[in-house]
Amino acid sequence: MKNYTITVNGNVYDVVVEEGATSGAVAAAPKAAPKAAPKAAPAAPKAAAGAGSVKVEAGAAGKVFKIEASVGQAVKKGDAVVIIEAMKMEIPVVAPQDGTVASIDCAVGDACDAGACLATLN
Repeated sequence: MKNYTITVNGNVYDVVVEEGATSGAVAAAPKAAPKAAPKAAPAAPKAAAGAGSVKVEAGAAGKVFKIEASVGQAVKKGDAVVIIEAMKMEIPVVAPQDGTVASIDCAVGDACDAGACLATLN
């Protein structure tokens, strides 16, 4: 058996590799506790949280990549309001109906869960 110390993204692991193993069995044990993930940046100021009656919700969990609309802008059903990134894909979050953007409740770089309200319309 051979012992190796490997560092991945700042986390140090002691790895024991068994020579001649056909399955490639590897046992890894953390040497030090992983560092906590950095905190998300505070959200951008909201025009008036929940100001509109129609919610624009994320269809999947991801990270806010781009904000396409601004408060007061008129949008049609199907227009992109926010674009989120999930698994290296850009996914538009569209207006569910015609209206005017009442609030943008997220900022670029924010993490969001599926179903999270990213904006509201009047």
